[in-house]
Amino acid sequence: MGLIQVYKSVFFPEEHWTLGNQLLFSKDFTNFLIHLHQKFNQRRLALLNQRIERQREFDHGGLPQFLDSKTEASSGKWKVAPLPKALLRRRVEITGPVNSSKMVINMLNPNDEGCSADTAMLDFEDSMKPTFSNVLEGYKNVIGAVKGDLISFDDDKKYMIDPQAKTYVMVRVRGLHLFEKNIQVGGEEISAGLLDLAICFFHTSRDYLKRGLNPKYYIPKCEHYLEARWWNDVFKELESFLDLPLSTLRATFLIETLPASYQVEEILYEIRDHAAGLNVGRWDKIFSDIKTLRYHPERIMPDRSSITMSKPWMENYAKRIIQICHDRGALAIGGMSAYTPGKTEEVRREQTAKVLEDKLKEASLGHDGCWVSHPYFIGVALKAMNFDNQLSKTTNYNKYSDILPRSDGPHSLQGLKTNIRVGIAYMHGLSKGLGCIAFDNLMEDLATLEISRAQTWQWYHHKINLDEGISVTKSLLRNLFDEECGKILSQYQSSGYKDFKKLESELQRARDEAFQIYTEDNLKDFLTLSSYPA
Repeated sequence: MGLIQVYKSVFFPEEHWTLGNQLLFSKDFTNFLIHLHQKFNQRRLALLNQRIERQREFDHGGLPQFLDSKTEASSGKWKVAPLPKALLRRRVEITGPVNSSKMVINMLNPNDEGCSADTAMLDFEDSMKPTFSNVLEGYKNVIGAVKGDLISFDDDKKYMIDPQAKTYVMVRVRGLHLFEKNIQVGGEEISAGLLDLAICFFHTSRDYLKRGLNPKYYIPKCEHYLEARWWNDVFKELESFLDLPLSTLRATFLIETLPASYQVEEILYEIRDHAAGLNVGRWDKIFSDIKTLRYHPERIMPDRSSITMSKPWMENYAKRIIQICHDRGALAIGGMSAYTPGKTEEVRREQTAKVLEDKLKEASLGHDGCWVSHPYFIGVALKAMNFDNQLSKTTNYNKYSDILPRSDGPHSLQGLKTNIRVGIAYMHGLSKGLGCIAFDNLMEDLATLEISRAQTWQWYHHKINLDEGISVTKSLLRNLFDEECGKILSQYQSSGYKDFKKLESELQRARDEAFQIYTEDNLKDFLTLSSYPA
């Protein structure tokens, strides 16, 4: 797809980018985009280079450290800006890919039991394959969702947002590390997250305000308080451009990287004028634990299924976030239950019990809300989160408890097979344009794929011996990839799947792609840096 010049030095793909009679990229907005890029891009690139330097230190044996406890962020008596009333109740948040208008509508509307999530996070990050067509469709869906006039036609059925729907629309933008190569300014690729934030804020902020709400965003993959400062400066620039008061824009940062886990208070301090809360992003955090300490032979992580929030370092990480948020007047939102309902009543009962147990655990720790991946679980999550928030709950957790990951737990053949199955299934879904898939009764998105990829790579790189006494070699992995691909094919075949030959070819291609990324010489920091087409 070629790029064409539009307005000064900005280049876009030759693609339609209107919403009805409204230009997504109007002249005023595009000129502002140029300004944002020119003002913030060099700082962003410098921050990304600092990530590389920190990772180099970790690769040579270094470990993350808490910052000086006497800093203004950790010792002062500051609070975040008072939370708007509508952001004081976020008991259950549902998330899903922003490019599917039907899924967006289903997230906003009450489920079959009449239960509604308090908020819906429309996701440009982990659950959406970021092709430019998906990104553009996502922008249109955000605008339609905020205005309340989004319509979808699927299977000859018309889907509309319930006029009585009260679910708060939020948007998760792409991370600091991602470039949008389909838009260039002066020959430089623009920041994907900056683009997402700017275009959504520009086209929807006044619609939020007319309804008495604040435009609200999720910021992923932060690794350092200086990155939070960068985002906060962008927030102020957006407010200034539209002549809106400070603290109009509100943001929840996901604390989902190991380095950020050591700088929770400093990150919250940087965004205090715009903070809505922090989120315990457990799945990306597990991925970051593995990735950050990938060359540490004494910290080879156990089976991904064994790394629950009951692991001491994971529970301490959650408690640290809760304590700091509540000390500073911000909400602490819990993580995702990645279970799907399944197709039988028995499976649904089992899955519902797992979700309830998970959410009761989060509520008991002091979380103010949680995430679910499917509308089916909204009601059970609401039963666990039976309060508006827990800001007044006394916890007195030690915010400097040990949060360094441990290798305690199984390193099993079954765990390795699970990672391989996820890789094959996810890459197959990706070939179909999907960024998340329901597989083996779990919702697998980019975060869980990254865990499986990084863990398999780490086990292979260190040639560990599994609990069964088998060494993880390339030959073993090749055999297991063939074996698990065959099992997945058999499952489809026994279910009467049509066009089986085509499926077989697709899965074999997915197998080969997953095998390649799992066994690369060097672990890529993020799969999205190199594996997505335009």
